[in-house]
Amino acid sequence: MVDEKIRLIRVRSQKTGCKFQRQCLHAKAKLKDTWRRPRGLTSKQRRQYRAKGAQPQAGYNAPVAVRYMHPSGFYEVLAYTPADLEGVDPAVEAVRIAGSVGMKKRAEIQQKAMEAGIKVLNAKDLTPAPAEEPAPEEEEAKAE
Repeated sequence: MVDEKIRLIRVRSQKTGCKFQRQCLHAKAKLKDTWRRPRGLTSKQRRQYRAKGAQPQAGYNAPVAVRYMHPSGFYEVLAYTPADLEGVDPAVEAVRIAGSVGMKKRAEIQQKAMEAGIKVLNAKDLTPAPAEEPAPEEEEAKAE
């Protein structure tokens, strides 16, 4: 089962899929490249003429077994506080620390996750940087 999930994740990542383009995007410079459903009564894209571009439909999705999965093979759980780690299954789920969390709380969450054996998808190195010592040449110049 694990090998099958790994294979399906690879299939999902290799699949480029369609880039759905908005109707008349090439003709009007002010239109943004975001998908909008064609609603015109005589719209050829709505009537699915092949040359007018594909529309989002069922079947462009990822395989059901790996849908919503991170490429590492875990389901993501968003954590804002250390209390959010309770109930996380380390075998199936991994934690992503929210972007609005500060360094103090991030350190607490990462420490608690490490103790519980939970993978943190966006972990940061929280060790303090070593203080730089002055070069010997600079010390001699100061002594004089």
